[in-house]
This record gives sequence, structure tokens and C-alpha cells, in this order.
Amino acid sequence: MPTDRAGRVLVQPDLTIPGHPEVFVVGDAASLAGEDGRPLPGVAQVAMQQAAYATATILARASGRPPLAPFRYRDRGSMAIVGRGAAIADLGRLHLRGLPAWLAWLFIHLVMLIGFRSRLAVMFEWGIAFLTFQRSIRLITGGDRPPPAA
Repeated sequence: MPTDRAGRVLVQPDLTIPGHPEVFVVGDAASLAGEDGRPLPGVAQVAMQQAAYATATILARASGRPPLAPFRYRDRGSMAIVGRGAAIADLGRLHLRGLPAWLAWLFIHLVMLIGFRSRLAVMFEWGIAFLTFQRSIRLITGGDRPPPAA
């Protein structure tokens, strides 16, 4: 199976591997050039769109419908949290920063979760973390292990 220099599988425009139309590869395991000729980034937005496309392709094949057009990534923008209550958001023509971008980041991430119970649980956890100043990142330093022998 051919891969790019990062070890990602080179896929056809329908997200299948060459010679195996029954095998789909999506997300950061797949290497597919975008409209600009560069490989698509390994981010959740790409993976979600690829997964939806692969699902639709499988359903179309199973029901005997004609094949879908090749996969086309649609960049819906970028967002990043840069601090407590601060973020940046580039959503096409809309550019936000600070608290409005942070609130937009929270809202979009909650909306993208599946199920009311998941949304409620995440909202509760985020609220507790915000009020108690907890950090969501945990480092594994291996401090409990003895140092390796020389």
C-alpha cells in the first residue's frame, strides 16, 4: 500500500486505496491532495467530512445508486483557544478574537457532539474546569519509575 513521506496512505479521490475499492481510509491516516495540490491537513474537520463522504459512498453502493463525485474538502475555517476565555476564529469572512471567539469555539464544539447527554456532560465538565481553574492537559512524565541503569 503506497504511503507519503509522513506514512499516510495515498488514497484515490473517492478515499479508497488503489486496487481495493472496498477499503476506505479517512482522517489523518489518509493522504489526499486538496484543490491547491497540497495534502489535506490532518485535522478533525477534514476527518469528519471524509467520514461522511465514505459513509455516503458505502450507502450509495449498497443501494445500487450511481457513484458519488470525488471527495472535495470544504474549509469551514479555523479556531483555536489561546487562553482562559480567549480564542481566535477565522470563519471565512467572519474573524473573531477574544471572548466572542472563545464562546463561538465552545458553542461549535458542543453542537458537533452527538447526543444531548454528551453535550450536557461536556458542558458540565467544562464549567467545573473553568470555575476551579483546572487544566485539561495532563502530562505523563514517568516520575514514578526509577531512572534507567547507566
